[in-house]
Amino acid sequence: MSDLSQLARTSTAWPFQEARTLLDERLKGQCPDKGYVLFETGYGPSGLPHIGTFGEVVRTTMVRNAFRVLAPHIPTRLFAFSDDMDGLRKVPDNVPNQDLLRPHLGKPLTRIPDPFGTHESFGHHNNARLRAFLDAFGFEYEFQSATEWYTSGRFDAALLTVLRHYDQVIKVVLPTLGDERRQTYSPFLPVCPDTGIVLQVPVVETRPEAGTIVYRRDDGRLVETPVTGGACKMQWKADWAMRWYALGVDYEMSGKDLIPSVELSGRICRILGATPPMNLTYELFLDDQGQKISKSKGNGLAVEDWLTYAPQESLSLFMYQKPKAAKRLHFDVIPRSVDDWLTYLAKFESEDAAKRLDNPAWHIHAGTPPREDSHLSFSILLNLASVCNSEDKAVLWGFIRRYAPGAAPETAPILDKLVDGAVAYYRDFVKPAKHYRTATPDEAAAFADLRAKLASLTPEATAEEIQNAVYEIGKRDAFPELKAWFKACYEVLLGQDQGPRMGSFIKLYGIDNTIALLDKAAKGESLG
Repeated sequence: MSDLSQLARTSTAWPFQEARTLLDERLKGQCPDKGYVLFETGYGPSGLPHIGTFGEVVRTTMVRNAFRVLAPHIPTRLFAFSDDMDGLRKVPDNVPNQDLLRPHLGKPLTRIPDPFGTHESFGHHNNARLRAFLDAFGFEYEFQSATEWYTSGRFDAALLTVLRHYDQVIKVVLPTLGDERRQTYSPFLPVCPDTGIVLQVPVVETRPEAGTIVYRRDDGRLVETPVTGGACKMQWKADWAMRWYALGVDYEMSGKDLIPSVELSGRICRILGATPPMNLTYELFLDDQGQKISKSKGNGLAVEDWLTYAPQESLSLFMYQKPKAAKRLHFDVIPRSVDDWLTYLAKFESEDAAKRLDNPAWHIHAGTPPREDSHLSFSILLNLASVCNSEDKAVLWGFIRRYAPGAAPETAPILDKLVDGAVAYYRDFVKPAKHYRTATPDEAAAFADLRAKLASLTPEATAEEIQNAVYEIGKRDAFPELKAWFKACYEVLLGQDQGPRMGSFIKLYGIDNTIALLDKAAKGESLG
């Protein structure tokens, strides 16, 4: 065992905890008979990839990377499995040419025309969007299509196994259904040879020896059909279990809302003679009102929204942190996530090997975080844009070059991304909410004294020296606590309730520029 593998044995990071449980308890330290450990994520291609898709794949990838450190001798694979043989239940609101889809409701997604006109079917279009989505983030995965597995016969052996255990599967599922649904439930859904629709019809007889079922159509006619070769697909809970069995899935995550389905599918998987995969149940995201995020409500935050304001790695950190705790997913969490990511990056360089494995930056960057010396916090960049009242990144870079002469967009790509994000975030969220107030007489006197203090410093004064000067002014009797002084600085000088470390901000903005602000504040003028 390598030194890194030994250190991973004691890491407290949750991906290593998950990987250890997978290796020790499920696999007993051995490579599965199929020759690799299989991680899986599922995708329903009736809609486009979304932030939940990203969260599931990035978290699963983190566990996979941790497993590779623990057991480098055991190969791993990650399947991104698309349930593209599902019947289309309703026309999505966010697609063009909706009238093109309506006549095809109920048909498998890969047998429905593409309303975008770019692919052979709606399912193929959304599958392509999924692959492009995952590729854009650099995920290592293997795309798998349910349609291809069903129609090629690769699921045939598993489907016949389900057919042989039909009565046992039924007994597990029926108690979870309502009275009406029990009357027609079957784990097998025939695909009508006449209409191409995935049918939910009563199965009146199973014929395991022939590999067929007999079902009753709405017109009363009995039809015998094979369960193999794509002539049937399975109801999704039984389908999930069949897939675990057929593929030998070892690890799969799912949301809290699917706990009953995980339990039911696990029971079916055991009936088929296999052990269900190890599962991590993650909590769901909440909106700014504390309500569950819903695609149909549109109260969520899309991946592209986040990436408008911040780097992908900050979103990965958001997904990494406390996956089993419900979290608000709203625009106002972005700045904190960015700055936390920068903090972890900065710490990584000075940490020993054991600490690095516990650092989220290790998991976000697959063990090799980038190094860049000229970091500035996102909050400081936001406040720079705010006090400059500028949406021009060149203006911000003018200040940054003075603060860090060696920094440039070409040499500091991370910082350049942060500048882009800060300008966009300031434009869309900070600027509309800015509200300056005038200083009270006591505050105006304090600002005048701070102005004099800063004027006595040399241009080479460090951020820490400037911070000490700000502290000194705030310790006077006019302020019951330092917090009140800093709050006054933020509200009067920046027009907001919260702000950056003042020493660092003044160093970046410039002492002369800050003195100009303080002159106005000391006179009781509004800076707005």
